[in-house]
Amino acid sequence: MNNDESSRGWLAERLLPGGTEPDPRFTLANERTFLAWIRTSLAFLAGGIALEAFALDLFSDAFRRGLAAFIIAVGLLIALGAGVRWLRVEHRMRQRKPLPLPLIVPLLGLGSALAAATVLVILALG
Repeated sequence: MNNDESSRGWLAERLLPGGTEPDPRFTLANERTFLAWIRTSLAFLAGGIALEAFALDLFSDAFRRGLAAFIIAVGLLIALGAGVRWLRVEHRMRQRKPLPLPLIVPLLGLGSALAAATVLVILALG
């Protein structure tokens, strides 16, 4: 290990052991992708909170709370997935291996589709 690698700190050594330091542009691009997923997660969180706070007369209490909890849970899973994806991509870049598939893409697609379909069905019936 050279002096540059040891200066990264114990957390970097623990999370990203071995390998070689990738081009900083790739690391920063990975970070920007992480932040984009976090923005998406925050949008789901805000949507769930807004549904619970402002849709009082559109749905029954139980349904509204369940749907809001589902939307917030999707946001939580996206945030967790973003962190895992950032770490996996960073690790793969350091090992000079192919990048992993983004597993949070299907989660986001399914969560969005289910939430939208549920709201559409309720609006169509109501």
